Amino acid sequence: MLPLMPKKLVWIFSRKYIAGETIEDAIRVCRGLNAQNVKITIDLLGEFITKLDEATANKNTYLEIIEKVEKEKIDGNYSLKPTSFGLLIDPESCYRNIREIVAKSASYGNFVRIDMEDSQCTDLEIVLFRKLHKEFPKNVGLVIQSYMKRTLQDIKDMKELHSPDAPLNFRLCKGIYVEPADIAFKKYQEINDHYLEALEYMFQQGIYPGIATHDKPLIEGAYKLIEKYSVPKNRYEFQMLYGVTPDLRSSIVDKGHHMRVYVPFGKEWFGYSTRRLKENPKMATHIIKALFVRG
Repeated sequence: MLPLMPKKLVWIFSRKYIAGETIEDAIRVCRGLNAQNVKITIDLLGEFITKLDEATANKNTYLEIIEKVEKEKIDGNYSLKPTSFGLLIDPESCYRNIREIVAKSASYGNFVRIDMEDSQCTDLEIVLFRKLHKEFPKNVGLVIQSYMKRTLQDIKDMKELHSPDAPLNFRLCKGIYVEPADIAFKKYQEINDHYLEALEYMFQQGIYPGIATHDKPLIEGAYKLIEKYSVPKNRYEFQMLYGVTPDLRSSIVDKGHHMRVYVPFGKEWFGYSTRRLKENPKMATHIIKALFVRG
């Protein structure tokens, strides 16, 4: 029912997960997180565009975002979704758009994360990452999803790009898109087991992981692997979504681990918000209360 609800109602719950509609909103949130000893990665919401002029507009907005974030001396980097830049319309045009963003970020010595989207995009996004990594080995990273059956092999296939001076940098998450059972694990424990398997391989190979999870068993599993391989604190980081499990986030920071929070903002917040709400069934209770108590 979420897509049928008035946007104003959904926003009551979404604002917990979204920094706001403007870059100024995002910078305000980022400053607050930096003050808590938390790094950020900033993301302009919007994906699966239908026209290339939308891609150009998104590129120009990202270039403005980088200028403003760097000017404000925010401790953070940037995340983007290739479908926002025309990946499924014209992959070469998408590459040119994103290359310009990565080059701009690299000019400040900063970093851009290529988000992984649904399975129709996986091969295209790996090709895109490889192409960008060749020119900007220290300034671009990729997201990988543990629920995809291909993930560990994908990491192994990209190992050739790794070097001690410019280690591969992957954000490891569970994955949120609905995929068929023949290509994606469906059971909770299966997904977690393959998450930790991929994480262990990355530690073994010296790959820099962004350990992106709110799942306590995975966090405990990561602690054990960090101890097992004596991984220095500057060779990994934990990552979480803005507005999700802040107490757990604080406990990780209090233990001395690096933490980065994914801060989304923008006018196209509705699709992102409904995904977040669908992932959290407890929100249904709050939505019903709002309907009847707040009118």
